[in-house]
Amino acid sequence: MTGTRTASAGAAEVGALRRRACTGYRWLLLLFLVAGAVQIFLAGFGVFHLHAYGLDATAGDSALTPHRVLGNVMGGIAVFILVLALVARVGRLAITLAAALVVATAFVQSLLAGLADDHAVYGGLHALDGLLIIAIAAYLLYRARTGIRRDDGQRREGLSDLEGRRAGDRAA
Repeated sequence: MTGTRTASAGAAEVGALRRRACTGYRWLLLLFLVAGAVQIFLAGFGVFHLHAYGLDATAGDSALTPHRVLGNVMGGIAVFILVLALVARVGRLAITLAAALVVATAFVQSLLAGLADDHAVYGGLHALDGLLIIAIAAYLLYRARTGIRRDDGQRREGLSDLEGRRAGDRAA
């Protein structure tokens, strides 16, 4: 009897951890999207503020520093989103997209911004990658808020596979 209670308590703790991770995952995605909107504002503000600085390279660095700093912060948030996605077990597709979010935010954006110093086309790709990042985060938040957890798109009411089987066993 004690072994059964211990196993149930352990399963309940794991379930509670997953629920908290899922809640944190949703909130971080929302924070990420808000930061993305601020990021777009900062990019536009920095570019149009360049005229006030005189359009030289040093002025450009100064005008776009807030955009660059927030981009680095968003890369860190993306890593936490991936960790919470793994803990919450949100599904293979969501975890893959969260990993893509980390790569696109933390690595690809910096690479494209650096390459844009020599070729303007990379600056355009930097902007398009930013839109892709926002789209991925919005889709992940949509999936998380609507309860879609399985990769086949079916809704699962927040129960883990183990919890769902247990509920089915009790009903039978």
